[in-house]
Amino acid sequence: MPRQRFCEKLPAMVAAALLAATVSLTTAGLAVAQDNRFGFGTDVGVWTGTVADERFALGFNLDYFLGPAFSVGPMVLLAPTGDLTEIAFAPVARFHIRLTHLNIVPFAGVGFVHADLDEGQGPGRIDDSDTSYYIPLGLTAEVPVSDHIALAGTLLVNLHNLELGPPVREDNTSVALMFGLRFEP
Repeated sequence: MPRQRFCEKLPAMVAAALLAATVSLTTAGLAVAQDNRFGFGTDVGVWTGTVADERFALGFNLDYFLGPAFSVGPMVLLAPTGDLTEIAFAPVARFHIRLTHLNIVPFAGVGFVHADLDEGQGPGRIDDSDTSYYIPLGLTAEVPVSDHIALAGTLLVNLHNLELGPPVREDNTSVALMFGLRFEP
């Protein structure tokens, strides 16, 4: 997808994510009495180690709790700004270790990442994109602020194989540091 078309669609994508967050928050309050098993998380942070160095990133996840200590669901990581646009999607499994005033949540998954690099001008300009496998490995620390809401910090190691532009610039790993909120049943 050319960069201009992606940038035109970005406001719609952000609006859809905000709508999903609003619906999730609204239904979380209504469904608690109905044995709700869904949780939602949202993050902002920095995605480092990419071919364009550090990137501002947004993260979203939806969890279906199979039990109090285990959940599965999709995770999306989006870096929409600058010369490099990256979108990563993976279904992940999370193990929730609940301590007195802290929850530790290791997670892992397998999915896909797409990167679009549009860098420079003139004859040395790079306009290339690539899609690769995506293996997110991470750890989240959650501090509960109420029965259903927690402040969260996530360290995420991303394994992938992106090759962008001549000369070929490989991007095999990156790291994201994210901060956000978790809404749990």
